[in-house]
Amino acid sequence: MASCTPSSLSPPEVPMELHARNREKLVRALRDHLAASSRPIRGFILLQGGEEQTRYCTDHVELFRQESYFAYLFGVREPGFYGAIDIASGNALLFAPRLPADYAVWLGEIKPLSYFKERYLVDLVFYVDEMVQVLHDHSGESGKPLLFLLYGLNTDSNKHSKPAAFEEMEKFETDVSTLHPILTECRVFKSEMELALIQYANDVSSEAHIEVMRNAREGMKEYQLESIFLHHIYMYGGCRHCSYTCICATGENSSVLHYGHAAAPNDRTLKDGDMALFDMGAEYHFYGSDITCSFPVNGKFTKEQIVVYSAVLNAHNAVIMSMRPGVNWIDMHKLAEETILESLAREGIILGEIEDMMAVRLGAVFMPHGLGHFLGIDTHDPGGYAKGMERPKEPGLRALRTIRTLQEGMVITVEPGCYFIDALLVPAMEDPVSSKFFSCKEFGRYRNFGGVRIESDVYVTAEGCKNLTNVPREVREIEAVMAGAP
Repeated sequence: MASCTPSSLSPPEVPMELHARNREKLVRALRDHLAASSRPIRGFILLQGGEEQTRYCTDHVELFRQESYFAYLFGVREPGFYGAIDIASGNALLFAPRLPADYAVWLGEIKPLSYFKERYLVDLVFYVDEMVQVLHDHSGESGKPLLFLLYGLNTDSNKHSKPAAFEEMEKFETDVSTLHPILTECRVFKSEMELALIQYANDVSSEAHIEVMRNAREGMKEYQLESIFLHHIYMYGGCRHCSYTCICATGENSSVLHYGHAAAPNDRTLKDGDMALFDMGAEYHFYGSDITCSFPVNGKFTKEQIVVYSAVLNAHNAVIMSMRPGVNWIDMHKLAEETILESLAREGIILGEIEDMMAVRLGAVFMPHGLGHFLGIDTHDPGGYAKGMERPKEPGLRALRTIRTLQEGMVITVEPGCYFIDALLVPAMEDPVSSKFFSCKEFGRYRNFGGVRIESDVYVTAEGCKNLTNVPREVREIEAVMAGAP
């Protein structure tokens, strides 16, 4: 096995000004909303940070990662905090947990409040147990101060964000409907500082993916290649977290869309002739990446592998060439499907008119997932469906994580795929309408192929878009890199 190539990267300093600007952006948007609906500019935005979790009933503490909306506004890495923003003045207040004396014995120095004020660039810091009094004192109102709490549906997960909760909430007036859509929309558009962190996460992950390609050998376990990725992003990139659980699929596993979970733990032995599909992304200071590379385990593509891989690469490239402000994401998804179907038809794997295939949604049999999703502090960043947008009902399209029209400042993944999944193929080949498109003679060679996905992270610019991911994509590039070329 080749030794790890030292990286050209080093973890950048993160300017906390990034979060101060995120707060300013939110305050402007909320003031505009209140003014437009003839409401007074008053009250506090109040968010509760994440709490540390233990493993079931034990004292084993899981590695803490901050709640994403709280991370976006405050950048705080410690658990147990609350954060408030005074809408009238724009001042930011942090509330730190009051730690017991023996914290210093087991977990290190108990930081003074001044430490958090300087580190996180906020105006004031108090203890959580002082919060009720402090908010009353700073409201400048005789009645109950107004709190804008975060409550709303994440249209990606179908779960609701948790509004801040504390004792004596009855001493405040609360609004749980205004904040969520406004804050979510702020997260959809990335600043230059946010973009720099997403780019860094992409740079580290791209390097690590190349390291995995170079080290892949028949006889290895999938988890050994996952381990190389994890080692590289942490050793050289300073990335303690991944954006999501790594998908390290080879052979028939590459047709399992979310392989790598506890019941399918990246543990198959690589075989000569296998296709590998590796979907892995590093996270740095909350901001993530999401990259998929597909390649032959032995470093040489077979004819069948070139056919499927090229179909997906053509779709990936066609979408990126077409992306710009004003383009609708449903049209991009359909472009990807159409491109894949055209490639398969050229090889005689499917037969008939592409238009007819599109009409019966045949593309969804080969690509059942959506083309991509917003990316930022979450792998599936929120805001994919704004108020009033309805999820499509048709196969494939109903899996879209967004149906929005592209705008400058969005970061979105482009991840077309082509998979041979029996659970979808068998019904399609038995269906009287769709069965006529399958060539039994050619199709048999691909039944146990697995799948190919190619995924890049793309920033929408004023003129078009910029691909933030930098890994070999062409067949000849992949074969050269796997053979040791720079």
